[in-house]
Amino acid sequence: MKAINAVRIGTQEILPLIEGGKGISISTGVSAGAWAAAGGAGTVSIVNADSYDADGQPVPQVYHGRTRREKHDELIDYAIRGGIAQTRIAHEISGGKGRIHANILWEMGGAEQIIEGVLEGTKGMINGLTCGAGMPYRLSEIATKFGIEYFPIVSSARAFNALWKRSYHKTADLLGGVVYEDPWRAGGHNGLSNTENPLAPEDPYPRVAALRKLMRSFGLDNTPIIMAGGVWCLEEWEDWIGNPELGPVMFQFGTRPLLTQESPIPEGWKRRLMTLKKGDVYLNRFSPTGFYSSAVNNSFIQELRQRLEHQVPFSLEAIGEHTASYGVGARKREVFVADADLERIRAWEAQGFTEALRTPDSTLIFVTPDKAREINADQAACMGCLSECRFSNWSQRGPGYTNGHKADPRSFCIQKTLQAISHADGADQDQIVDNNLMFGGTNAWRFATDPFYANGFIPTVGELIDRIMSGK
Repeated sequence: MKAINAVRIGTQEILPLIEGGKGISISTGVSAGAWAAAGGAGTVSIVNADSYDADGQPVPQVYHGRTRREKHDELIDYAIRGGIAQTRIAHEISGGKGRIHANILWEMGGAEQIIEGVLEGTKGMINGLTCGAGMPYRLSEIATKFGIEYFPIVSSARAFNALWKRSYHKTADLLGGVVYEDPWRAGGHNGLSNTENPLAPEDPYPRVAALRKLMRSFGLDNTPIIMAGGVWCLEEWEDWIGNPELGPVMFQFGTRPLLTQESPIPEGWKRRLMTLKKGDVYLNRFSPTGFYSSAVNNSFIQELRQRLEHQVPFSLEAIGEHTASYGVGARKREVFVADADLERIRAWEAQGFTEALRTPDSTLIFVTPDKAREINADQAACMGCLSECRFSNWSQRGPGYTNGHKADPRSFCIQKTLQAISHADGADQDQIVDNNLMFGGTNAWRFATDPFYANGFIPTVGELIDRIMSGK
C-alpha cells in the first residue's frame, strides 16, 4: 500500500479523508467533530438538522403555518437553528483539529438563505462549504462573502466547466477542491445526465482524468479532486494515489461513517446495514427532486415500484385504442383507457388497489384507499423543503409558488420519510426503517462481508479512520 500523505487545503494540512455529507440528522455535529478530531474533514449537514431545547432534547420540526409559504419560512428557521447547533457541537468535539465543512443540497428550499444564516451564526467554526444536487453557481459568491473555501460536487467535467465559466473563475483562490461524485456508485441523490445509462456504470478513472485535464487548463493543477462514491478501502484505489495524471486526490466516505459509534442513525438502521447483500441498493428516480438516487430496496422502495407497475395511460375522450370507459374518483369522472388496460385495472381492484390517482403524464396509478389518503395528506402538508417538488408541485418562486405541473403521486414527501427514519426509536424501529427511504451507496452490502465488522463490531470514527489509513 502506498503512503497516504496529508493534503493542504488553504492554510491547513489534513488527512486526505472527507466525511460525506448526509442530510436530515445523519451527518451531525458529533460525527463531523469526531472525523475532524481524527485529522480529516468532518461534514455537518445543514439540511434540516436538529436543534435542541433547554433540556438538550431535539426540537420537533412541527409546522403551524396555514400556507405552504408560511411553512416554508418555518422550515428555513428550523434549518438555520439546526445548522448552527450541529456546527457548534462539531467545533467543540474537533478540538481545533482537522476541518469542519458544511454540506447542503443546492435544490433544498431556501438553500442560500440557510447557508448564509448558518455561517452568520457560526463565524470561525466552518472551514468549507460543500454543495451539490443541482448547479450551485452562487456557491463561490457565498463562500467569498464569508472568506471560506468552497467544494462543488459534480459528476462530470462538463458540469464543472459550466460552473467555472459562469462564476467560479472569479474566485479561484477559494476553490478548496472539486468533489467528483460518481453518479452510479454514490448514495443519495446522483448526477446522472439524460445521456448516461443508469444501468451501465462507467469507470470513474477516465471521467476524473478528464476533469483534471480541464482543471489544468484553468490553472488548477494543485486543487485537489475528491473522489466520492464507491470508495470503501484505499488499497483498491492505490493507482490513484500519487498518480501524476490525476494530481492531488482525496477520498470521500459517505456510507462507511453510517456504521460508527458516533453515527446518530437508529440501531435498527445499523442492524439493517449488516444484513445487506450485493444489489440491495437500488438506483431509482422516485425522488421529488427529479434526480436519480441510490437507496436500499426495502418495503418503501418496493411500494413505489408497485405504483409504477399499477399504471395505465388514459385520455379524456375516446380516441385511438382508448375506447373503454372508466370512472375516476368518488364522482366517477369518465376517462378512457385501452380494453386490455381495463382488464388489468379490474384485476388490481380485486386485489384492493381501488383508488385511481392522476399523474402529470396522463396516466392513472392504482393504490389502496389507505395509500391514497396518505399521498393526499402528504401533498397537502407540503412545507416547501425543496426549491421545486414534483410530488406536491411546490416551487419556492413566487407569485404562484407552483412548478406549473400537476402534483405527481408516483413520488413521495422526502422531508417526511427522512425525518421518520433518522429519528426512529423504540421497539418498532426495524419496521420504521423498512418502510422509509434508506439512502445508501452501492457498496453498502460490504458491511456484511468486510471482516472489520465481524461479529457485529461497530467502530468509533477514530478506529474507522485508522482502518482506512491502513488501506483496508
